[in-house]
Amino acid sequence: MTQTLEVQDPVTELEQFKMFIDGESVDALSGRTFESENPFSGTNWSVAPDGGPEDVDAAVRAARSALEGPWGQLTGFDRAKLLRRLGDLVADNAERLARLEVQDSGKLYREMIGQLQYLPQWYYYFSGLADKIEGRSIPTDKPNFLVYTKREPVGVVAAITPWNSPLLLLTFKLAVGLAAGCTFVIKPSEHSPASTLAMGDLIREAGFPPGVVNIVTGVDRKVGEHLASHPGVDKVAFTGSTATGAAVAQAAASNINRVTLELGGKSPQVVFEDADLEAAANGLIAGVFAATGQTCMAGSRLIVHESVHDELIRLVTERANAIRMGDPNQPDTEMGPVANRPQYEKVLGYLEKANQEGATVACGGVGDDALGGLFIKPTVLTDVTPDMTVVREEVFGPVLSAYTFKDEEEALRLANDTPFGLAGAVWTKDIHRGHRMADKIRAGTIWINAYRVVSPYAPFGGFGSSGLGRENGLEAINEYTEVKTVWVELSGATRDPFKLG
Repeated sequence: MTQTLEVQDPVTELEQFKMFIDGESVDALSGRTFESENPFSGTNWSVAPDGGPEDVDAAVRAARSALEGPWGQLTGFDRAKLLRRLGDLVADNAERLARLEVQDSGKLYREMIGQLQYLPQWYYYFSGLADKIEGRSIPTDKPNFLVYTKREPVGVVAAITPWNSPLLLLTFKLAVGLAAGCTFVIKPSEHSPASTLAMGDLIREAGFPPGVVNIVTGVDRKVGEHLASHPGVDKVAFTGSTATGAAVAQAAASNINRVTLELGGKSPQVVFEDADLEAAANGLIAGVFAATGQTCMAGSRLIVHESVHDELIRLVTERANAIRMGDPNQPDTEMGPVANRPQYEKVLGYLEKANQEGATVACGGVGDDALGGLFIKPTVLTDVTPDMTVVREEVFGPVLSAYTFKDEEEALRLANDTPFGLAGAVWTKDIHRGHRMADKIRAGTIWINAYRVVSPYAPFGGFGSSGLGRENGLEAINEYTEVKTVWVELSGATRDPFKLG
């Protein structure tokens, strides 16, 4: 939750953050700031610059200057050294960065410290690719020509990131883009800007030239819109809702810019009658209640064989009712608050709609005012149908919708009955069936007898309304480079200028 302020007297009791432009920590050119609310305590805890289009312009100029200047002259070997150094600094500062994310978004410390301790692996992995970005020599039917390709950085990247897991989702873009030789202007969510702003200090300490990475914050939607449509930007990398992603793509298209969109999901977890139900129940808990359900890959649709429906619901609701909710900083807390008030109200609205459409609440279904903050109880809905709103739309909260199937054909049809295609899981002891289902479910990531596992070396992205392009893995390098073809005439002979060569 944010509130715009005019800067007058310093707000010394709140932690202060600055934007990062051209290697310097700076205020917004307007002098405005905004405060960020801790969703657990309900109190404001930090102050960040409330930037505008003029700050975006300055950041894009700095990124372009760096691309055409010192950064553009570095070799892949030089970039690799800087990426490894940045990875080391993230590791050294994992505790502080994790605490900032807990304060800003209400995510569990136990999750964020694990996430931040693993995050350096992205910078190490892509540092290993920075000096291996290669072209190829192409055989030709024209013996008087040598033909080869080379890969060059796409240019200035606008990275627009969401309020859930800010640094992880930024790193999906930043590590590979820096390896490829791009420069960045980053716009984090106004609901959780602190950890991204803190990264500016680490980028400077790592030794990146000024302007390679720039960070602009602001409350007004026009800041992100201005960045996405900026004529000085060559690519937009966005993570967020499908509706906003469509608007970002349209803005980028106005400049014929490339886009990578990692958008929403409505991922199925298909549980067959032969599955280990204890393991499946644990996977369902991980898929939809971890991170308070605020993850694009949330396994929010339980599609379960009718013969094991009742037993699986019993196991899941029993565990859901035992989830420890409370202060996200405490090591034994298992679920924290919803990250901000607009999202809290949105989730409650979906629960009310589900009730109106005839769903049965097996557990949860309401907010928990006794804890303070923006808490919603872990919710399992049964008696839902594939056409219900809670099944069709992304809730982005701790809500699991369960419905049944009779055979494998029906399970596959229900799993694919969605415009989304980000992720999914299959729970079965039949390895043949597991592979068949993984082959036929239309989604970018499928887990068999597991859920919610990611890595820098495994591509991640969606089908359909879940996005465009891939982050992570070798494929991600292609998203941040352009291919140039070079023809070299070898004979020196003169040819007919009016014939195609």
